[in-house]
Amino acid sequence: MATQPTQQQQQQQQSNNAKPGLRKPVFTKVDQLRPGTNGHTLIVKVLDSITVLQKGRSQSQHLRHTRIAECLIGDDTGTIVFTARNDQVDLVKPGATVILRNAKIDMFKGTMRLAVDKWGRVEVTEPSDFVVKEDNNLSLIEYELVNVADE
Repeated sequence: MATQPTQQQQQQQQSNNAKPGLRKPVFTKVDQLRPGTNGHTLIVKVLDSITVLQKGRSQSQHLRHTRIAECLIGDDTGTIVFTARNDQVDLVKPGATVILRNAKIDMFKGTMRLAVDKWGRVEVTEPSDFVVKEDNNLSLIEYELVNVADE
């Protein structure tokens, strides 16, 4: 005689079949970003994009094709400079809304820059309706590393 599994047993079995380690993303706002932090997930609009480096096969056969663009991105709390590399340059066009997953803060000449390395992801999403707060640019704030002596 076979018994039917209870609802609790069915739920437990479904949770055991789920992929481990996946969790809901916690979206961060731009004004919450701090130096030296990583693992950020943001939804931002691209305001401006400037290509700052473009090296490729035209100069040498041994070089990989390298492109770097600095993009001003932001949300309803502020803006920051995002450093896009290689294929990311094509995704971050002015006016686009993108999701940055596992982004990190890099320091460049004492200022914060947002970047997504090989462990992260840049995804273009549907346009959002928030208005970017352009008067709060976190990349204009200069930070200084201070060593605190232990007493």
